Amino acid sequence: MEKLEQALFRLEQGFELQFRLGPTLQGKEVQVYTNYPAKDHNFDRLKFHSLDWVYPNGQEDDCDKYCRLDLTVAGSYQYYFSCGDKEKVSGGYIVVDPVLRVGANNDILPLDCIRSQTYLAKCLGPLDKWLDRVRVAKETGYNMIHFTPLQKLGVSGSCYSLADQLELNPEFSLEGTHYTWSDVGNLVEMLRNDWNNLCITDVVYNQTAVDSEWIGVHPECGYNLVNSPYLKPAWLLDRALWHLSCEVADGKYAEQGLPALIQHEQHINALRGILWQQVFSRLRLWEFLQVSVDEAVEQLRQLLQAGSLSVRSRSSPDCRQQLKMVKDPQCKRFGNTVDMNSALDTFAPHSGSPSDIQECCNCFRRRLEDLNSELYKEMNCHAEQATNCIVGTVVYERLAEQGPKLGPVTREYPLCPRYFTFPFEEITFEEEMQLMEQRGKACHFLAHDGFVTGNDPFRNFAEPGSEVYLRRELVCESDTIKLRYGERPEDCPYLWAHMKTYTEITAKIFSGVCLVNCHSTPLHVAEAMLAAARAIRPNLYVIAELFTGSQFTDNVFVNQLGITSLVRGTDTDPQEEGGWLSWFGKEPVGAFFQPSLRPLVPAVTHTMFMDLTLDNHNRIQKRSVYDFLPSSAMVSMACCATGSTRGYDELLPNQISLLREDSPYSCWNPEVHTRDQVNLQTGIMAGKLALNKLHQELADEGFTQVYVEQLDEGVVTVTRHCPSSHQSVVAVLRRAAKNLEAHHHTDDIPPIFIPGQIEEVVLEARTIVKDTNSDRKGDQNINGLPEYTAEIQEHIQLKDSKVVKKADMVSKHSDVVQEILFEKFTPGCIIIFRVALESRSREQLGALRRHLIQFSPQYQTGSLTEQNTVSVLTKPLMTIMSRLTLADMNMLLYRCNDEEREDGGGCYNIPSWLPLNYGGLQGLMSAMTEIRPKNELGHPLCDNLRQGDWMMDFISNRLLAKGGAVGQVGHWFQAMFSYLKHIPRYLVPCYFDAIIQGAYVTALEAVFKQMSSFIQNGSSLVKQLALGSVQMYGVSNCLVLPTISPHIKDVPYCLSEITQHQEQRCVSLAAGLPHFCVGVFRCWGRDTFIALRGLMLLTGRHLEARNIILAFAGTLRYGLIPNLLGGCSRYNCRDAVWWWMQCIQEFCTMVPDGVSILKCPVSRMFPTNVSDPQPAGAWDQPLYDVIQEVMQRHMQGIQFRESNAGPQLDRNMTDEGFNVEAAVDQSTGFVFGGNRFNCGTWMDKMGESERAHNKGIPATPRDGSAVELVGLCKSSVRWLVKLHNNGHFPYAAVTIRTGGQTYSVSYVEWDRKIQENFEKKFYISHDPQDPEEKHPQLVHKRGIYKDSLGALSPWCDYQLRPNFPIAMVVAPELFTVEKAWEALGVAERKLLGPLGMKTLDPDDMVYCGVYDNNLDNDKFNHAKGFNYHQGPEWLWPIGYFLRAKLYFAKKMGKDTYDKTVNLVKNILSRHAVYLERSPWKGLPGFTNENGQHCPFSCESQASSIATILEVLYDL
Repeated sequence: MEKLEQALFRLEQGFELQFRLGPTLQGKEVQVYTNYPAKDHNFDRLKFHSLDWVYPNGQEDDCDKYCRLDLTVAGSYQYYFSCGDKEKVSGGYIVVDPVLRVGANNDILPLDCIRSQTYLAKCLGPLDKWLDRVRVAKETGYNMIHFTPLQKLGVSGSCYSLADQLELNPEFSLEGTHYTWSDVGNLVEMLRNDWNNLCITDVVYNQTAVDSEWIGVHPECGYNLVNSPYLKPAWLLDRALWHLSCEVADGKYAEQGLPALIQHEQHINALRGILWQQVFSRLRLWEFLQVSVDEAVEQLRQLLQAGSLSVRSRSSPDCRQQLKMVKDPQCKRFGNTVDMNSALDTFAPHSGSPSDIQECCNCFRRRLEDLNSELYKEMNCHAEQATNCIVGTVVYERLAEQGPKLGPVTREYPLCPRYFTFPFEEITFEEEMQLMEQRGKACHFLAHDGFVTGNDPFRNFAEPGSEVYLRRELVCESDTIKLRYGERPEDCPYLWAHMKTYTEITAKIFSGVCLVNCHSTPLHVAEAMLAAARAIRPNLYVIAELFTGSQFTDNVFVNQLGITSLVRGTDTDPQEEGGWLSWFGKEPVGAFFQPSLRPLVPAVTHTMFMDLTLDNHNRIQKRSVYDFLPSSAMVSMACCATGSTRGYDELLPNQISLLREDSPYSCWNPEVHTRDQVNLQTGIMAGKLALNKLHQELADEGFTQVYVEQLDEGVVTVTRHCPSSHQSVVAVLRRAAKNLEAHHHTDDIPPIFIPGQIEEVVLEARTIVKDTNSDRKGDQNINGLPEYTAEIQEHIQLKDSKVVKKADMVSKHSDVVQEILFEKFTPGCIIIFRVALESRSREQLGALRRHLIQFSPQYQTGSLTEQNTVSVLTKPLMTIMSRLTLADMNMLLYRCNDEEREDGGGCYNIPSWLPLNYGGLQGLMSAMTEIRPKNELGHPLCDNLRQGDWMMDFISNRLLAKGGAVGQVGHWFQAMFSYLKHIPRYLVPCYFDAIIQGAYVTALEAVFKQMSSFIQNGSSLVKQLALGSVQMYGVSNCLVLPTISPHIKDVPYCLSEITQHQEQRCVSLAAGLPHFCVGVFRCWGRDTFIALRGLMLLTGRHLEARNIILAFAGTLRYGLIPNLLGGCSRYNCRDAVWWWMQCIQEFCTMVPDGVSILKCPVSRMFPTNVSDPQPAGAWDQPLYDVIQEVMQRHMQGIQFRESNAGPQLDRNMTDEGFNVEAAVDQSTGFVFGGNRFNCGTWMDKMGESERAHNKGIPATPRDGSAVELVGLCKSSVRWLVKLHNNGHFPYAAVTIRTGGQTYSVSYVEWDRKIQENFEKKFYISHDPQDPEEKHPQLVHKRGIYKDSLGALSPWCDYQLRPNFPIAMVVAPELFTVEKAWEALGVAERKLLGPLGMKTLDPDDMVYCGVYDNNLDNDKFNHAKGFNYHQGPEWLWPIGYFLRAKLYFAKKMGKDTYDKTVNLVKNILSRHAVYLERSPWKGLPGFTNENGQHCPFSCESQASSIATILEVLYDL
């Protein structure tokens, strides 16, 4: 079962989500549950309800049934499913995107249209000044304003250190005014309605400010020494370090080499020594881990003396490992104890004498001392890590070049940050240690928050088991307190209620939230808070920035919290940003058109791509000021939400400090640019406005496809493409490195080639110096670099560009493209082109889309009416397709390479890849099914389409050559492909696929319309299997069926290209693809009739079935039909005629007026055994006479030698093998025959290896009475009795001549003999003394049926093989229900494989499940594939096994039947999966053991498909 917690499934509102059963779940009791709210119910994340199954065909078919959710509510939802008695097997999440609305008319703001600008709230000044400052966002094209928290801040002034989560920052109120949340809400609503700007804000759940008044009243909301006593050692260390820091500041350690001003490595070494020798040694922290040895030993002594333990053996030498520690919940020194039960189990005296008890206690003491020694070492490891972290902090803060260089150690800037609050007057360390045990004081020693580099994001570093505070691994934020929620609201009621109120205030005002410190917030807390927010604002927009470094870890947060967009910055290497951008496009340019109903595949989180985030390093420090504009262009071209931070567009030279910045933002003034005001002349604001407008247009107009290319160092092109209008917008930008003046660069860049016609230059921009004398001294506001601005030109013609040197139309890769040569395209420049298709391409594509509307309405947009449409395109394709016969469909859809070559062609061969499996559409569809969902445009097939028209010409010419209705389809393809020859080559693959896919689906609809109601109303599996009928039955030019009597009506004729006469062209069966489809090996008598019921009768192809039956009837000779048709037909199989008889019976039963076939004339090719072949019509007789001849000859006995016997007929067979025998045992009625040198049933492998000495020896002769032949004969005899009684068959008996006398055997008597003798002779009973058992010593399994009776090698009779279920299906009356059920159970346990049935019991000594026909070695049973039927798992017998199971299960009762139905469904699901994944769209003839693929098997076998279809019919 899949675990999908780390897979992200994103969906938009309005989608229908379907849950369907995978193959392992079909046939089982499965129920799907979800917490998605039921209709008219509110969401409760802890409340799940079950979904009802939908049966689209009205039948309880596991292949197609599904549960559905109509997604109309945003958020994150769980689902899981139960299976049988397993309550929860597997599950996952779905995330439904919110629908955002702006403006007075509540217009939808698509997520990809979002353009957000982040503001530090504390830099906005009083609330009445906000509009002047946030107007910058409106005027520069942003539609979302992201505020940092608006709450009252803590003493540090940090934006995220909140003193009171419920109080508005008083700094927003002027003297004499008091603004409230209501005022903020009014302002936000005005921004939404009047400015079309949504507002979101940050929420902080993991911490509160250190000076929060409420935490003093409710210290249980933080981690303190009362509720988290395991922190005591860390607190002691923290206080000791504080006192050390104070003493260093006072100069007390100067003599020991550690002055207040730490300047070099010697000082660091002195610090390390002092920490180790004077801090850790004095604290003796290991005592918090250790056990009081004396107390524990005394406790054990008292227990032993009290007789708590009976005398046991001496303690084992590794007993120390068996001791269980019990941790002291109060974490006192030596407070840990040992579990005395484990001690008593481990330490037992020999006796109860004082000396033995003392010896035992001494042993216990030694073990405890060893244990304490290990715990001492454990604490020393923590101390070493703490020392390293402390020293590392000091080096960074005071010595490192990139550090803050804090200077001397003082109380304001201590040696290292404090990890805990200490809200009391300074006292000595000894006095502080006493406070630790005073609950009223200790509860106020609260742990600060921070982050741990490399920490598991799902682990709370302040919880038990984490030693982060002790090991000093926390990067501490000393202005905050880490909040302690517990697992549920009951664990800390005040905190949960407080934070829920905070959340609700936020959700009432803002359209969305940004989760600050997302992976430092317990997931269950954030989940609960967001649920509270969505209860107020269902379409809540949620963003977060994650730093997990893993997409799958990110997905866990996104899934559980329902995060809409993840914030990503451009702080990667510029060479990598193109790679980043490929994540932010929905699909590549030229992507394939996807069907409306498609599998839901894991997605990538929606992104908010930002040119600068608040906590990003200053871009100027990493890049040049000239890089701001191209970076913004890169972001704006992304097909996702975009964002920036206020100050970036103004070219702010310094990163705004979240902690220390208190200057206000500049206000907007469109007219004047002063130090405290900004407008479009400021920085790159004009360029950003143009880019933001473009981002909006691209999203609105459906430019969903993206292509990114790195042209040269620093030169990137980004293409956005609209898949309906096929317009493109192409941005060319040149990045700028730091110190541009020192960095060597040229003005020349490589030319670019743009397919299509450039309509305009949307934007041309660069950053220029406008004023080198700017004086920034005395600035009171947050201002950028006033000396720089953006020079832009918008919507100009190509000739007016300052950077385009030349533009010419040139030919490239069979396309006409525009070549653009640049000049003076210096770093920092951008140019953006709007490109349309040239007029002819636009017309051709518009017309093509018009014709594609018949397949899907998605092509309506961009379609154009054509003036002069080719006549073949004026009618729907279905009209043309409906004229094709199913034989024509075989040509259109299938025909493998050998079949194509027989006609002088072949399948299309794709260079650098493979030939297609079929010449017809299925060959392409199988390849495109793999390519399309992944948009694998680099596939060799797509390359071939882009490079030339060869594939299109192949498809149309192949069909045109056939003429008739097939030729008409060829004309249709030719006309449709003509459009593709006049469009840009990069679009050819997607439109080629659209044509092929549409034609293929239409063809299948036309196929099913010609089939039976069972197929038309059947499941998807039924339909897929039914296509096997079209796949396998076709007209072969080189092998035609024997001519049917000219007196038969409705026989297809066509003009022979060779004789120029009308000749019959009946379809024939290809036994398997690709090995058995042409020439003499195409049409096998046995395979034809094993497959005929499933592929012909069940599909409704009754007329063609009749023709095949009559054609083979005409070949009857010696009482047999041939195994192979063709130049030298061979009558060497004993079973084909009985399968033929069975099919006639099925025809008469299943086809309306089917018995009329019995009177149909049969043109006998061989009227007698020695006749020369006769022409059709020369010797006709009714079919019932031919049937009678079969029965008569078998009862009389068949004995002949094959014509043309010898190596020229079969190079492996010995001379005796050419002698064919068959007869009926007069005493039992059983048909029998064969000898040890031939193999007359379907298990017909003849040895071929001279090296292994098996050449000429059949692997499975199955001479005697083969069980399935007895069953087929019984079925025929029973049927003939019924036919005669009903007046449809004129014969009641067969006549035999022996010893010069003639006598008759009635069919009633023959039927009775078989019935009376079958179980007596074939069943292997559990009675070892069974008098019917002639060879009890050969029995190795009981409760089964023999595979044969009377074999010359008697042990062969007793082999367990999958043949007896065939007899059970065709003649179930032969079997006692209970015995049959037991035998089927044995077969299930021993023979049933994933797809087929093992052909031999694995317990048999000659079993070998892997077939390799190329292997020639010394092994008799393996060489040259001798084990063909000695283990490999054949598929067609599984159909009979499952049908037998269903038949007898019904006899066993309802419960058994229901379980069997589920088993059958589960087994068939594997065939459904195989069929779906097979590029041949078929089922193999056999597999190696355990369902492993066998390269020697046919990839698609007629009998395999047919018998599985029969099982579904029985269901």
